[in-house]
Amino acid sequence: MNLRVLVIDDHTLFREGLQGLLARHGIEVVGSLGDGHEGIRLAHQLKPDILLLDMRMPGIDGLSILRQLQQENFENPIVMLTTSSDERDLVEALRSGAKGYLLKDMEPDDLVVALREIVSGKTVVAPNLTQILARVVTGDTPPEPKPQPSLIDDLTPRESEILSLLAEGQSNKVIARNLGISDGTVKLHVKAILRKLGIHSRVEAAVIAVEHGLRANRELAARGED
Repeated sequence: MNLRVLVIDDHTLFREGLQGLLARHGIEVVGSLGDGHEGIRLAHQLKPDILLLDMRMPGIDGLSILRQLQQENFENPIVMLTTSSDERDLVEALRSGAKGYLLKDMEPDDLVVALREIVSGKTVVAPNLTQILARVVTGDTPPEPKPQPSLIDDLTPRESEILSLLAEGQSNKVIARNLGISDGTVKLHVKAILRKLGIHSRVEAAVIAVEHGLRANRELAARGED
């Protein structure tokens, strides 16, 4: 059976390599491109037997393309071909209508066999993901992970305020002046902040503050140096 495949993947070298691989196995690549929006248009125009989608792409990702084509009643199988072995990516892809979830590091022969099985009506996932597929089919999917508590949460309100000023580049002297406390008190608070965050420098503390979006919430006085 001569299969006609459309490939949407933003990595040019991978697309070219895949096209050569499929051609050697008698599979015709009718289109190969990295633009998801153009790929949607071509999918309707070319009506390939299989559409191969990368999961992670700029602009519009594979899941969004999959869902849009499903809404537009694209009838032929859509398969995710990705580097992601993340369980939730697999679950979302299958729930969104993908007929296959294959990994880019699969053996070439296994990939070709999988594509032919999908065209014959089967749902296929990469061999090392079959246990996850079994859980999806039975509805036994894992619960959403609970957010991990942040070390920032262990800080007192005053320590959080001082940490936000550290992120602004304030020296101990300027922090003390802004908050109306002594330099010594600021130093004690900074030592407590470093201990609670498990770090050793003001620079590390400032980085953590920025990563957590911690900022001073009021206008500060002019900054100075120790």
